[in-house]
Amino acid sequence: MKQLIEKLYLLLIRVASSLESPFLLLVRVYWGIQMHGTGRGKIHDIGKVIDFFTSLGIPAPAANAYFVSGLEFIGGFLLIIGLASRPIALMLVIDMIVAYITADREALMSFASDPDKFTAAAPFVFLFSSLIVLIFGPGKLSVDAVLARRFQKK
Repeated sequence: MKQLIEKLYLLLIRVASSLESPFLLLVRVYWGIQMHGTGRGKIHDIGKVIDFFTSLGIPAPAANAYFVSGLEFIGGFLLIIGLASRPIALMLVIDMIVAYITADREALMSFASDPDKFTAAAPFVFLFSSLIVLIFGPGKLSVDAVLARRFQKK
């Protein structure tokens, strides 16, 4: 019985591990598309973003609006293809933390007292998916992985 349980457990580990790269691809592509679309929307209505940043008291609202819009637009695309995934994910994590601090402070402050409010806030899924890519990398199905294999051969 013990050997059967051990074999089943090892099989579970092997099967679950084989899903790592497809899962990371799914996370990158789905949330990369969402982030890219968010950035595109901000770029197309940059005046509204500048006004919103001004209302939040963000310093240099125009410069920050252009930076964040470009980061989300280009960063989303880079996540989709898996290029510079970890640096982009880090920048997007910072972007989402700033979004929580400036635009969703109440949700941020409810992290422990009302987790549903924290997870329902707009930045949450982008923060979570960016953290996944930052921590686990883009997976084998990415441009980063192709480049890493090519450079390791040389």
